[in-house]
Amino acid sequence: MKYAVITGTSKGLGASIAKLLMKASYHVIGIARNENKEFASLTSQYTHYKADLANMDETVTVMSQIISKLKQEKVDSLLLIQNAAMVTPIEQVGKQSVDALKNHVHVNLLAPMVITNLWLDEWRESKIPSVIVHVTSGAAKRSVYGWSAYGSTKAGLDRYTDTVAMEQDTLQTGNKIFLFDPSIMDTDMQGEIRSSDSSQFIDVDHFKVYKTNNDLRDTEVVAKVLVDRLLQSEKIVNGDYYSVKDIF
Repeated sequence: MKYAVITGTSKGLGASIAKLLMKASYHVIGIARNENKEFASLTSQYTHYKADLANMDETVTVMSQIISKLKQEKVDSLLLIQNAAMVTPIEQVGKQSVDALKNHVHVNLLAPMVITNLWLDEWRESKIPSVIVHVTSGAAKRSVYGWSAYGSTKAGLDRYTDTVAMEQDTLQTGNKIFLFDPSIMDTDMQGEIRSSDSSQFIDVDHFKVYKTNNDLRDTEVVAKVLVDRLLQSEKIVNGDYYSVKDIF
């Protein structure tokens, strides 16, 4: 059977990716703090694991449980899609709380690193190559007032992904890892951004205009771009930076 482990499946892009992969005959294992009620009855296609990715002990425990379960199954294909992220704190440096920064770094950067490390170690002896996707952002490549944490963690994720790709190529494992930039989407995260004050996020009015002008892409449209690439494995380039803007 084909399996896809996806973080952040309770809503937004993660939920849309999960739907499309289930249609493509993948069994999706979702990791999120909250269960997606739409998927609750799809037990033959979807399994939910509750985890707070800001908590590393919880993250390791849940991933170990998932890998242990997968090793008992007949696995033909493995995908790991690390989509979960947070944008808060949206605030100028000097006004951010330590707890907010710690949670942000844990969810956006440390959790993907810990999960990838555990995943590649546990499947080291397997003859089934994995494809790993890290969802990134254009904020990784430019400084945005009020987004010091978000831009920094996404930039760190980009460099980490590039390094993992280099190592896997050198080791000739057959594993592939790449970055996917979904650009601007109509999600709860966008709502958080629009609700910030201009003293926290100087470009807030631009994001309000995106919503007013209907410039935000639906998550299902964005998810299809990624899933189409995943279903054409011959087109996947290790270490690639693949953006929805390559299509639209």
